[in-house]
Amino acid sequence: MSSFSEQVESLKKSALEALNTASNLASLEEARVTWLGSNSQFNALLRQLGKLPAEERPTAGKVVNQAKAEVVGLMDGRKAELELKAAMPTEATDFTLPGRQNRFGGFHPLTQVTQDIIRIFRKLGFVVADGPEAEDEYHCFDALNTPADHPARDSQDTFFINGEPDAQGRDRLLRTHTSSVQIRVMEKQAPPVRIIVPGRVYRRDNADATHNPTFHQIEGLYVDKGVTVGDLKGTVEFVFKELLGEEVKVRFRPHYFSYTEPSYEIDFSTPLVKKMGKEWLEIAGCGMVHPSVFEQVGYDPEVWTGWAFGFGIERIAMIRYGINDIRLFYENDLRFLRQF
Repeated sequence: MSSFSEQVESLKKSALEALNTASNLASLEEARVTWLGSNSQFNALLRQLGKLPAEERPTAGKVVNQAKAEVVGLMDGRKAELELKAAMPTEATDFTLPGRQNRFGGFHPLTQVTQDIIRIFRKLGFVVADGPEAEDEYHCFDALNTPADHPARDSQDTFFINGEPDAQGRDRLLRTHTSSVQIRVMEKQAPPVRIIVPGRVYRRDNADATHNPTFHQIEGLYVDKGVTVGDLKGTVEFVFKELLGEEVKVRFRPHYFSYTEPSYEIDFSTPLVKKMGKEWLEIAGCGMVHPSVFEQVGYDPEVWTGWAFGFGIERIAMIRYGINDIRLFYENDLRFLRQF
């Protein structure tokens, strides 16, 4: 046993000397592999314990483990020292020079507006829903009561995806509105439903100051027993006053959408809109969910009623921040983004 202990002590002494003389992290790693790796002599000693008499094995194992722990402790200390040394500058530093200010990142203005809209709707008990941007014709058009000859289904207005149709034979496309998500939610969830759906949408528009081929929408859907147009108007007025201030005025104009009946366009007026030389500005479309849409998802239109509305987030951000060109949101110009 004494010769075994002497052997362990000799190994420990050699290992500690190797670690102490390591001049950089690379040589320290070499020493670690040599003395503590899977094929190291310490591990070889542990494998030899089986050859010792049974009564000596516990004491011998303890001796090896104590020596190994001492080596590990030194190695950790040396590693910290060498890492600190590596981080120190190799050239003289003038500490009288002015410091460099670190710039903090921030949220994109569209993200800020989206988060504010979500917070407002959550006050009213709405939850956020999501769905795929690559959609099929059924969820984007058919289930929303949009006829096959509707102009929105033409390739001049919609980005269709080249390739084979899906398993049901339906063509694939990039969604033109987030309304497709309300269908997916209602297919899976029994009423009542109270959701908002923020997300990116795509349309074949030429980029100019007020249009972009891709932009962001937010859809609201509320389905329950006894839901009326009054509930819709009250919600819209609350949301826009919270978002744009108490001075906002909102009005509803009769309109046509295939998936709502009756349907309305929403205009709003603020002091900023008037400075732009306009009395009213159209901001959203809305209406009571069409009974045909309820039938598509298995809701009984004699029992359930609901409203839906959607609007562009870019339009809100442009009014909120006084921006006159939608393309600024997508150019990643730091001079623009650092204003928010």
